[in-house]
Amino acid sequence: MSHGAGLVRTTCSSSSNAPGPWAGTGHSSASPSEGMLDPDYPCTRTALLKVAQMVALLIAFTCVRTSVWTDYSAYSFFEVVTICDLIMILAFYLVHLFRLYRVLTCINWSLSIFGFVATTLCLMNIWLSYKISCVTQSTDAAV
Repeated sequence: MSHGAGLVRTTCSSSSNAPGPWAGTGHSSASPSEGMLDPDYPCTRTALLKVAQMVALLIAFTCVRTSVWTDYSAYSFFEVVTICDLIMILAFYLVHLFRLYRVLTCINWSLSIFGFVATTLCLMNIWLSYKISCVTQSTDAAV
């Protein structure tokens, strides 16, 4: 049995003269729940996890920003990583909230789990770079 790629056909039409609840009124045939904004998305688990990630990153950034810096490079690296993650997760949140994945069909949105994987990899990178920078180096200079 072969499970190859198939053709998916939809019955929705984007023309304004398609039959539907607003036929002849100048509205499209899409129902009100199919508008630009997804009112149900903020209540989903993925949206709540994205909000929790953004809040945690904002708290982490604020804690590092207001602390006394002892190593400029480590603190600035942490700030850059937290802000980049925050922006990336916010972008994914907005893409799903405003249903931009329908317009951006060239991107495989089933891979949006990338945000979680990228966050995990960034945290691992921070942890490993912290462990490497804390290793004491010998002061012997063999010439």
